[in-house]
Amino acid sequence: MSVEERIRAGAGRQAAAYLELTKPGITIFVAVTAVAGYLMAAIPTVHLPALLHLVVGITLATAGSLALNQYLEREPDAAMLRTRGRPVPSGRVAPGHARIFGWLLIVAGTGHLWFWLGWLPALVTAAAATLYDAVYTPLKLKSPVATPVGAVPGALPALVGWTAHAGTIDARGMTLFGILFVWQLIHVLALGWNLRQDYARAGFQLIPPGSDRLISGLMVGYAVALLPLSVLPTVLEMSGNAYLAGALVLGAGMLAVTVAFLLKPTKQRCSRVFLGSLLYHPLLLAAMVAGAL
Repeated sequence: MSVEERIRAGAGRQAAAYLELTKPGITIFVAVTAVAGYLMAAIPTVHLPALLHLVVGITLATAGSLALNQYLEREPDAAMLRTRGRPVPSGRVAPGHARIFGWLLIVAGTGHLWFWLGWLPALVTAAAATLYDAVYTPLKLKSPVATPVGAVPGALPALVGWTAHAGTIDARGMTLFGILFVWQLIHVLALGWNLRQDYARAGFQLIPPGSDRLISGLMVGYAVALLPLSVLPTVLEMSGNAYLAGALVLGAGMLAVTVAFLLKPTKQRCSRVFLGSLLYHPLLLAAMVAGAL
């Protein structure tokens, strides 16, 4: 291999490491949530340039927040089997470079939103990044309260999208936030229980101490709360009866897998809760948007 080829290969590996810092899968997930929030506020008057600016801004800011999180969690990540190969603990990206990279993306994303869409979506985005990196991330090492705290920035992207069109936060926007907040609690508890041994190596306290029945009972309780919350978009005339039927089916499915885990708390059944939560989120938002057309 020539010197020029080695330089190109090294640059490619470095670019891939920086891309990995942004957790592209989660970043896309967040962008889709923000788009759904925008569509729910905008239909039938969708402004495509505004939607594009929303995607650019929320993608940059989310990527930066996730990169900064990996800088902040470099030591716990090095202790966990699942994360020790990440760019910072593996040495592929220097910690200081990851910190600067994260901050630049956050500033670029929030600035883009402010310039093109206004101060409110930019402020909600900045609040989500602050809560995620400055509150949730250190709290994970101290208390299970981190889980509900972390559910706030997890649900805020829907409000970023909503405010990008509506320019205000009202009951309908808060309904979107509430649904995703409760969904996030089930999602994180399922992840935390399945990875509890790995998390213990890092000192993370995402799930409350106690019996498996306590944790599975919390999942069931959140699934029960999710059902009436998911009905509100129809009550508030945000979406139609077809959405209502879909929401009830998805909610019943979510409740069923959590109850099954309560009855027999095994890793396989917890994985079904986690997979169910991954399916619930996009399917519910897709049904909601389709029902609003």
